[in-house]
Amino acid sequence: MSNNPQQTTGEHLLLIRGTHWNHGMSPAELQKIMTDFYGWVEGLSQKGILKGAQPLVEEGKIVSGSQGRQVTDGVFAESKESIAGYFLLAVADEAEAVRIAQACPILEHGATIEVRPIADLCRPMAEVKQHAQT
Repeated sequence: MSNNPQQTTGEHLLLIRGTHWNHGMSPAELQKIMTDFYGWVEGLSQKGILKGAQPLVEEGKIVSGSQGRQVTDGVFAESKESIAGYFLLAVADEAEAVRIAQACPILEHGATIEVRPIADLCRPMAEVKQHAQT
């Protein structure tokens, strides 16, 4: 982010990617993994760093084009890159957010987690603000 004028807010978003990591598991295997997963979530809550978390439905819409004229169905479940949910964490340090992500139990089964700092402004507005100050 060397020439990115955005500033971080002291929060990080974990985007859980992969909606089919559990395929082929027995109900007992899945129950154990989900128990571990919800234990991980509860630990974040008990530490006071979990600000929000929600799973996402695998289907949705994609809006694009001028004035959003193009609306297409998105069945995002087929992609390993599809976002299954998110966690909003009150941790200012990216290294801490990465350590938290590394402890997520579903990583062992093919899910991935994207760690992103929350910005004070979207990049285009941060660039406008930076330009106005020069």
